[in-house]
Amino acid sequence: MEQKNNPLHGKRLDEIIEALVLYYGGWEGLGRQIKIKCFNENPSLKSSLKFLRKTDWARKEVEELYIEKIAKK
Repeated sequence: MEQKNNPLHGKRLDEIIEALVLYYGGWEGLGRQIKIKCFNENPSLKSSLKFLRKTDWARKEVEELYIEKIAKK
């Protein structure tokens, strides 16, 4: 099934997080956009991935922010 209209198709979660961290100038900037603990307290890619893979609402927020700010460019 082809997903050419899905901006997340082929994107891994770690790539999405790294792109958002870069776009917002670091973890602090991303943490201001999405107020979740894994972005604001001792942030790391590993801890963020672990949390987002278990927490659907948070992952959805991250994916929506990615689509809104980065994927449409």
